[in-house]
Amino acid sequence: MSMIKIVVVEDEDIIRKGLIYTVDWLSMGCIVIGEAENGEEGVSKIKELKPDIIITDIKMPKKNGLEMIKELNEIYDFESIIISSYAEFKYAKEAIKLNVFDYLLKPIDEEKLEEIIEKVKLHIQDKKIYQEIKGQIKDIDQIQIIDIDYYIHSGNVQSKYTKETIEYIFKNYNSKITIDEMSDKLYISPSYLSRKFKEETGHTLNNFLNKYRIQKALELLFSGDYKVYEIAELVGFSNYKYFSSVFKKYIKCSPLEFVKNDHRVIDL
Repeated sequence: MSMIKIVVVEDEDIIRKGLIYTVDWLSMGCIVIGEAENGEEGVSKIKELKPDIIITDIKMPKKNGLEMIKELNEIYDFESIIISSYAEFKYAKEAIKLNVFDYLLKPIDEEKLEEIIEKVKLHIQDKKIYQEIKGQIKDIDQIQIIDIDYYIHSGNVQSKYTKETIEYIFKNYNSKITIDEMSDKLYISPSYLSRKFKEETGHTLNNFLNKYRIQKALELLFSGDYKVYEIAELVGFSNYKYFSSVFKKYIKCSPLEFVKNDHRVIDL
């Protein structure tokens, strides 16, 4: 992974210079390419330099950090880390709306900073992988989370219990489905169904179900007819956070990142 470029925006000179010159950025695979002492100057500098990460204070003269991030969000993609005091924590809700990655409390803890930077780097790497995938995708048919034809038409699945379980999943994926409930329906033990299903599909029932649900979620995302939280419910996830986690596991980005990069989809 190439060096991560950072711009620091902070009106307090001692904090800004401390961040730039006392932190061992190179050991973290980062380089500070610019600085600014207020939000207005920050907008200009960031437009010019296009960093991967912006580290900014909230309260600054001329334009505060959140106003600056909001303006820049409309121009290009970046990650942001905000610096705040406990008194400024009331801004957290607005920061969440702006997809701020994380925050640092003053005085800045260098270990906490390093921890956040490592997380941001992984997030940026995932986004780059996603962009590479997305750049090759023209329509939903090119995204195969699970090869449905393999299980329906190929004849590779022989056990009637596995077949009936797969057919049940295809018809009822938006409902609660567990190995215990399926084994009750088929009058066999959960352990036997679990073993046969894994032998013939290579997946646990839960993994197979989640893959199929995400495949259906992608179809709905590409249709552009639903909001993301509606899609989570439509494909059987009652918990949006869990839906987002499973989605990211298979697509290498969160549903909101997918939305952000595909204008056919309705945002939250």
